[in-house]
Amino acid sequence: MTDDLEALRRDVRYLKDRAEILDCVARHARGCDRHDDALITGAYHPDATDEHGHTTNSGADYAAWVNPTHAATSHTHLHNITTHTCDIDGDTAHCESYSLVVLLGKDGRTAQIINGRYLDRLERRDGRWRIALRRSTVEVMFTADASVLKSPFFTDQGYLKGTRDTTDLSYQRPLTLEQAGSRWSSTTQANSR
Repeated sequence: MTDDLEALRRDVRYLKDRAEILDCVARHARGCDRHDDALITGAYHPDATDEHGHTTNSGADYAAWVNPTHAATSHTHLHNITTHTCDIDGDTAHCESYSLVVLLGKDGRTAQIINGRYLDRLERRDGRWRIALRRSTVEVMFTADASVLKSPFFTDQGYLKGTRDTTDLSYQRPLTLEQAGSRWSSTTQANSR
């Protein structure tokens, strides 16, 4: 019975750690897409390092670099975390998260699609998992036609459009049907140029 209880405790701790680690990686991606400095910075330990190509930032400085970079090169973007593996050894975890990043160009007609991976070392400090080191890879990158976003076929549908700030509907609690949000429309597209 004691062995079974100890095994159950280990399993629960492992599952809890895995969930907290994946939540940290997801918060970082969401913070990038919403340009939420606090969310991005909160995913890193204060002394963390982030390497994107030749650009290396501290975790504390990463948001100040990435948000203007994204804003200068795209109208909107989404970071998708897909395949995720994680090896946990006590208070240290080594993770590999595949990423699919889509950036709608400033022209609103083209999109860059970037596939790569985040190679992370996360550490649990004071009971909280955060990124201590992140190294990004780019495996595939291409440009796609996104002009359908300007067509009446799409704009007449009235789909919600995300915003790159905390006015995005995803921050609304509780989420209700009555809440207004930005929608894709021919007017929205004309104003985005």
